[in-house]
Amino acid sequence: MALVKSEADAVFRKAALHLVPLIVVMYIAAFLNRVNVGFAALTMNQDLGFTPEIYGFAAGIFFLGYFLFEVPSNLIMEKVGARLWLSRIMLTWAVISMATAFVQGPISFYIIRFLLGVAEAGFYPGILLYFTYWFPSATRARILAIFCAGIPISNIIGAPLSTWLLGLDMYGLHGWQWMYILEAIPTFGLGLLALWFLPDNPTKARFLSQREKDVALAQLAKEPQAEVHGLSGMFKDWRVWALMIPDFCIVFGIYALGFWMPQMIKGMGYSNNETGLIVMIPYLFSLIILWGMGVSSDRTGRRALHFCLSALIAAVGYAVAAMGTSDVIVIAGFCLVSGGVYAGLSTFWTVPPLFLGGTAAAGAFALINSFGNLSGFLGPYLMGWLRQATGDHRAGLWMCVGVLLIAAVSMQLLSKSLVRKR
Repeated sequence: MALVKSEADAVFRKAALHLVPLIVVMYIAAFLNRVNVGFAALTMNQDLGFTPEIYGFAAGIFFLGYFLFEVPSNLIMEKVGARLWLSRIMLTWAVISMATAFVQGPISFYIIRFLLGVAEAGFYPGILLYFTYWFPSATRARILAIFCAGIPISNIIGAPLSTWLLGLDMYGLHGWQWMYILEAIPTFGLGLLALWFLPDNPTKARFLSQREKDVALAQLAKEPQAEVHGLSGMFKDWRVWALMIPDFCIVFGIYALGFWMPQMIKGMGYSNNETGLIVMIPYLFSLIILWGMGVSSDRTGRRALHFCLSALIAAVGYAVAAMGTSDVIVIAGFCLVSGGVYAGLSTFWTVPPLFLGGTAAAGAFALINSFGNLSGFLGPYLMGWLRQATGDHRAGLWMCVGVLLIAAVSMQLLSKSLVRKR
């Protein structure tokens, strides 16, 4: 038995080495094309005359398109396969992201951001579903932690790159226009790579021998059977709907930080390039908390607890930033926020598979994520509205403290039902 288990571990490690690096790079590109608007805003807002409220609404309207097409996209992926569908998603959003360079005013900006959400819908929950085809639940938090590390890594790469590109005024285009064009090119290339190198499931993996395929499938077949499989059962299970609350709140914290931190740091008196370098610090710090929470979650199996701890760390971070009397304290607060929200995101997605499987899991990943990402619309917009109304970012930061406390409390209440049902 130990020999079989050891053989299975070796197969899953081999699969992770082949699949996860490509998927992480795909997610880095995805998130960079989604949030580089935060860096573009440093000069684009002035060039096009956008107020904080206009910018906040445009940054967030992405998630309305995402919301409307998330569930259909994930169900299509289950039917046609991950290789074809994830490639289609990346190719279409790369083209639309490039088109952002040519917006002329608020209306065209709103339309492009909405279409970008439509194009990207299904990518994140599609990857979550894809991992259930490949990896057992005992190792999934670490896999998800590596995957979710793509978000801070995209900001670590994107912060200095994007702010450098802002100074690239040439051939009649502003720097922010070149930023949108050049940062979308790798996404297009990755979409083509996915078409060739991303097998739908272990049975179609050319890098596995027949013996390795059999071992992987046998081990995955031993996974505890989910309570809910069909779409109708998924829609009727109240826990699916309840999970939208903590997901909404943790995502709220992510996008409030991602879309507004560059402007808050620049407002301290730094140049664009200095802002790009400083923004890297919280995202570098977040990798430590993210990995630590993932490993601890897998070792203990206490998924909900680790989400609650992550949300509380992020809430403390926002409070520290709001009360900070120096640049160092504010940035230290952002470090805690970054670590907390990304660790919370990765541990959250280990919870639904505790009771969902098959088509129910595909639908629930998309449904929960689509509602949760509505906070990506609401969070940036409210941050902009509060900034415009009060002339200060502190009101928005305190709002985020309250939202993240709701995330921790709601998951703690829900965790008791998950334990009883299991």
